[in-house]
Amino acid sequence: MVLLDADSHASIYDACSLGGAEIIRFRHNDAKDLERRMVRLGERAKEAIIIVEGIYSMLGDVAPLAEIVDIKRRLGGYLIVDEAHSFGVLGATGRGLAEAVGVEDDVDIIVGTFSKSLASIGGFAVVSEAMEVLRYGSRPYIFTASPSPSCIATVRSSLRTIATQPELRQKLMDNANHLYDGLQKLGYELSSHISPVVPVIIGSKEEGLRIWRELISPGVYVNLILPPAAPAGITLLRCSVNAAHSREQIDAIIQAFATLKQ
Repeated sequence: MVLLDADSHASIYDACSLGGAEIIRFRHNDAKDLERRMVRLGERAKEAIIIVEGIYSMLGDVAPLAEIVDIKRRLGGYLIVDEAHSFGVLGATGRGLAEAVGVEDDVDIIVGTFSKSLASIGGFAVVSEAMEVLRYGSRPYIFTASPSPSCIATVRSSLRTIATQPELRQKLMDNANHLYDGLQKLGYELSSHISPVVPVIIGSKEEGLRIWRELISPGVYVNLILPPAAPAGITLLRCSVNAAHSREQIDAIIQAFATLKQ
């Protein structure tokens, strides 16, 4: 049985379905709703798996991990945190939201991808020694080929960069804050949390498509996210910043959005 944040990535839903799990959704980032559903399960809650993400890929917000860990401590269950978008971004050493909140010891499995901050292909699952048995019962894992040496070499190089250049994380968040502040001052509707994923919330698909097209002319490319991919039936212009963006480039993005307001 899996208790799954409603805004979890499609790949998580697919994995749960592939495993034949009973899926119970709780409202996005609503720890109280999770607790209510856990309480209803009674003793079954002790065997349930809770799955949340560090940074959610569409709205760029973070899970209320401290509250969720408290629920797990009181009611039981196992906790999986997907740090795909938070690894290399959050935490004192860049290990993700669990490190940032100080609850790594309470997380049973941390999963992530090599394709974001690690600039490669593939993914990882970090488990305690007691959970190693999962490797021998996972059909997709058993029948998946090992990553290529070049992919792993790239991952190792990226890990060294994350470990030795913490200033890149600060630059990343400086860029995210600058873009967020600039768009907010222009009157655009944004997510409630600042992260490298800066989504601009648009009222309609038609308006979103128009703005997306007009941003291309000045050289600004953002991801247009339409329903049903966008959560709660909204349309998003998903901006993604990185540490390599210059201040001038961020200013150019803000100016392009400003032009559309004129």
